[in-house]
This record gives sequence, C-alpha cells and structure tokens, in this order.
Amino acid sequence: MRRLFRRRIVIYGAAIVFFFVIVAVFAPVLAPYDPYAIDPANSMAQPSAAHLLGTDNIGRDVLSRIIYGTRTSLLIGIVAVMISAVCGIVLGMLSGYIGGTVDTVISRCMEALMAIPNTMLALTLGLVLGGGLTNLMIILGISTIPTYTRMMRGQVMSIRSADYIMAAEVVGVKRVKIMFSHVLPNCMSPLIVLLTRNIGTTILAESSLSFLGLGINPPMASWGGMVNDGYTRLIANPAFGLAPGICVLLLVMGFNIFGDGLRDVLDPRLRGTI
Repeated sequence: MRRLFRRRIVIYGAAIVFFFVIVAVFAPVLAPYDPYAIDPANSMAQPSAAHLLGTDNIGRDVLSRIIYGTRTSLLIGIVAVMISAVCGIVLGMLSGYIGGTVDTVISRCMEALMAIPNTMLALTLGLVLGGGLTNLMIILGISTIPTYTRMMRGQVMSIRSADYIMAAEVVGVKRVKIMFSHVLPNCMSPLIVLLTRNIGTTILAESSLSFLGLGINPPMASWGGMVNDGYTRLIANPAFGLAPGICVLLLVMGFNIFGDGLRDVLDPRLRGTI
C-alpha cells in the first residue's frame, strides 16, 4: 500500500474513484429530488438554489439524475468487466495450458473478434440484442473478451514449463486443479491491472452507446443519455449537457490513473523504477 500511494497522482485517482463509489452507494440520500419526477412547467430551468444544476427538457433535476447515473455507470462498468474477465480468463487458461486443437480454435475465434473494432462490435450487438441495462452489460462484456483471453494465454504459456507446474503434473494432480490452484494465482497481477483500467474504458463505451441511443433505455438515468439530451440545449442550460460529460471524464481518468499505479506496483519489471 505504501508503494501504491507513494505517488500523489495515484492518490488523486483513487480519491476520484472512491468519491464516485460513495455517491453511487448513497445516491438515495444525496439526491435532492426524485430523478424521475417530471415537472414540465419547470423545464430547462437555469442553475439556482433550488436546482443546483438546473433541470432538463422535461423538468427533472439534473443533479439528481447525475447522482443516480453514477450508479448506472459503475454497475455496467464492473459487471461487464467481470463477464469479460471470467470468460476471457477461462478461455485463455484452456488455450495456453492444453494447447493443440483447443488453442487453435480459441485463438482463431479471438482473432476474428479482434478484427472488428470494439465500438463497431458493440454497435452491432446493440442492434441485435437491443438496449437496456442487462443487454448493455452483456454487449460490453462480449466485446472485450479477446483482451483477457490473449493476456491470459500469454501468461499461462510463460509459466507452463515452470518447475512447480511440472512437479504437480508428475505427482498426478488433475489439470483443472493445476489451472485454478497453481496457474491462475500466478497470473493475477497483470489481470488485476487490466481489470481496473478496463472498468474506465467500459464506462466510456457505455456512455458512447447511450449517447447514440443504443444504451440505457429512458427514463433510467445515464450520463451518456444525458449528454445526448443536453448537447443540443447548451445555450438554454449548459450544465445539462456538460456536467454528465465531465463526470464521465473524471471517473474514467480516475480508474486509468489508479490502474497505472497498480501496474507500477504489481509489475516486477517496474518495481525498481518507482
């Protein structure tokens, strides 16, 4: 922990992430209004003491919707990354440890997925599966599976011939137990870094899809959806479109900075440079 937080910028990144996590957890307490309460008579109100960031085009409090949007972004980011990580880690272990035909099939499938840009793949899956919270988590999870598969495969192949792995094989330990008891724990350091950084990337992808209308379905609060609704009304109420965009920027930046700090600590090649 001392090595992780030795650099001030990592402390800032962790503080940003912690702040948004607290906001998401205590959203019902922090939100001054019901984020879904419509007040047409008070639409596009300017920031004031009653509404610190004003209201949107149908009179909903912008600050309350941003607070609840934090929950949506973090939920999608964490769950989607967990889906992709679990699938990618299992496929990578099978590919790297078993090898042969299994490795060939998995590698070719991952290469086919990687040939399609993540955004294009997510857009295509979004058109097929539709929007909504559950579908969006699945879409973003599928689109990043190859990243974890390739990293895990490389890690497994680098330790496949290690003495402790060969010793376990000689004494007759089953392959499944070797993979999960010996191989996986020794590959976790780079995976933890990738997990942390991919949460920020996934949140940004969710915001982009919601901005394009393929993400969270209304009236659920979403930062990308708010930017989509507010960018054409910047003159009427700049905070309506700018505030959620700034939140996306800060949260993604916080995760990326924190991920860089974890990389510096967990990567043995960089420990001497901290």
